Amino acid sequence: MSKTSILVTFDSMKNPNSGYFSFGKGLGDALLKQNKGRFKLTYYLFKITTYFDGLVDILHLNRLHRIFFPSYNKFNLIHFTDQTCRLRPYRVRGKKIMTIHDINNAHLLFKPPHKVDAHIKKLKRFIAYCDKVVTISRFVADDILRFIPEARDKLSVIYNGADKLQVADGYTPAYKPERLFLFTIGLLSVQKGFHYIPALLANNNYELVIAGIETPHKKNIIAEAEKYDCIDRVTITGPISDSDKAWYYKNCSAFVFPSIAEGFGLPVIEAMYFGKPVFLSKFTSLPEVGGNEAYYFDNFEPDHMQAVFAKGMKDYKANDREAAIIAHAHKFSWEKTAQQYLQLYEECLKS
Repeated sequence: MSKTSILVTFDSMKNPNSGYFSFGKGLGDALLKQNKGRFKLTYYLFKITTYFDGLVDILHLNRLHRIFFPSYNKFNLIHFTDQTCRLRPYRVRGKKIMTIHDINNAHLLFKPPHKVDAHIKKLKRFIAYCDKVVTISRFVADDILRFIPEARDKLSVIYNGADKLQVADGYTPAYKPERLFLFTIGLLSVQKGFHYIPALLANNNYELVIAGIETPHKKNIIAEAEKYDCIDRVTITGPISDSDKAWYYKNCSAFVFPSIAEGFGLPVIEAMYFGKPVFLSKFTSLPEVGGNEAYYFDNFEPDHMQAVFAKGMKDYKANDREAAIIAHAHKFSWEKTAQQYLQLYEECLKS
């Protein structure tokens, strides 16, 4: 008897420095380990994505698949692992599950309303064709219910895992700070809020290391560093390797992530696996992910941020918070995430 055939789309794994790549790598690896022969898995990928080569059956994306998908009737279930859906849900038969990472456009005041409406309309159409919808946080689920209430009966939450990064003995990153430093990582976009962090370097001797894909917003970060007279203590590295990232997590004094638009925030848990104090904005999903073990900025006024940072660092050291932070991080694992998805596959196929 042939196994139930499942197609899992990881067609957003183009840039190794993107959040979608990290998500695909983490979930894809864990599905292969946790599947234990239950389903016949096939991954849907760009040809340039070679990460899973030799590990699983692969079906390569073709731009013509938006018009006609030759394997439309081949799979019992298709899991669209993000809402970009290069393979459209209405081009395939079988049960369909879609993971939605965020509706961040709705939280960005600089986004024109007509573009937000178009985004919601497109997402609503995709959801209509799916049997189940998964969000990566309760916050995103609430967003779905706010904008697409008809999805209620299809909706469930499965949290992301996070990579448990390791640092090899004697490893040194491409740039090694000369003093105590703060660290953050992500796309250098307005919504990540990295331009607020230089204010935390006032009246101390910390460095700041910012890693991630650069955008024109970089100039605003530099301008803020000049404003606080700390430009010589701010380093923007650009994209970095996992080894460099792990070193920065392990050796930083604190991780700072004042984002205003996050569906989950993988770097937060990655930093917490190292027991580091994390300083987050109180917005979107971050309080849900950081829980009681993180410190939060209620706003981005410099005086407020500096006070939260000073109080948080004092609490972290005085109350030896490292063990509690690591314990919190262990609530999130790709193994647990994969097990929940595999269970959902079974439930969806039986329904």
